[in-house]
Amino acid sequence: MKTYPYIEVGSIEDLPRPAAGTAMIVHYVFQYIDFEQAADYAAKHSFIDCCFLGCKLPTTMLERLVSCVVLPSMGMIFKAFPESLYTGDTLYEGYDWHNEESIKDSFDARVYKDFMESGISPNDIKITLSRTLHDHCMTDAMLDFLSRYDYRDIVGIMGGHGMKRSDNLYREIVLISKCLTESGKLMISGGGPGAMEATHLGAWLAGYPDDAIDDALSILSVADDQDSPKWLSSAFQVREKYPQRRYHSLGIPTWIYGHESPTPFATEIAKYFQNSIREDNILAIACGGIIYTPGMAGTVQEIFQHASQNHYKVYGSSSPMVFLGTDYWQQQIPVYPMLEDLSTRGIYRNLTLSITNDSAVAYRLLMQY
Repeated sequence: MKTYPYIEVGSIEDLPRPAAGTAMIVHYVFQYIDFEQAADYAAKHSFIDCCFLGCKLPTTMLERLVSCVVLPSMGMIFKAFPESLYTGDTLYEGYDWHNEESIKDSFDARVYKDFMESGISPNDIKITLSRTLHDHCMTDAMLDFLSRYDYRDIVGIMGGHGMKRSDNLYREIVLISKCLTESGKLMISGGGPGAMEATHLGAWLAGYPDDAIDDALSILSVADDQDSPKWLSSAFQVREKYPQRRYHSLGIPTWIYGHESPTPFATEIAKYFQNSIREDNILAIACGGIIYTPGMAGTVQEIFQHASQNHYKVYGSSSPMVFLGTDYWQQQIPVYPMLEDLSTRGIYRNLTLSITNDSAVAYRLLMQY
């Protein structure tokens, strides 16, 4: 039987208006709508096969929703049914970058505090269900956002969270991400500090002259890493000086690593409670290829997960694996020669491997795909 996607509605202004003489609303999802403020609308329409997520419903309306799914708001500090992806502004709502101490008042910090106090794996079914529903809605919103792009134009950059803003490679990542974004690619990363932040800074500066990179890095130099007091405020200062209204990038962080502040340079942010879902999503959607910059355990895990995904063509095709840093990936952490050997012997198939020290070469490799 052929099925059709539900139409999602997130505000009273967007409530469906059937043709004159029709009062039946079929196959819609309503998220966080106060129908008590639209009581006349609710009284005049019948709802068939609809979902009401976190909505306020008049008793008389609730009695008529026998064929619908109705889920309450769950009473969490976060929305169990977020209508859209987060942004730097919504995640850091409550934070004033002129006052560093206000970070503890931000939405992101409050959710992380609640997450740790409740437990990463709590026994409370209400909490686990709320987190699961949240992550489901986050994926739904992410896929809706990604539907604007050709899957081959979604490119990831992976690397360590400890990379300093003063590192030469940090600037190289900013430059390559800027160039790829300006060439029509959507850049994605784990959405945290270090190499991840550099990815989104590059996308944020897309459309500006290249000398904006050095100016931005000068502003950011007051805080070389995320442990520096002005790491976040300096990022907001760059955002204010170089507003971005045209280009986008997607960060995918997790509250599991909530001690790593998400970069506000990502214009869209899909933040998850479950790290396993988050990790899989990053690798699944980067069908345009992934650049691997120096990183430790997390990056190595992603490399082999990506290789396995390519081997089996889990998503219908394999995508390029570009390693940036020949000495690092061949000598310090010799992942590249291992993959090359496994590929040559046919143990891993469908791998498109390349390694370089030149960000311009990495750019060309991805543009050729």
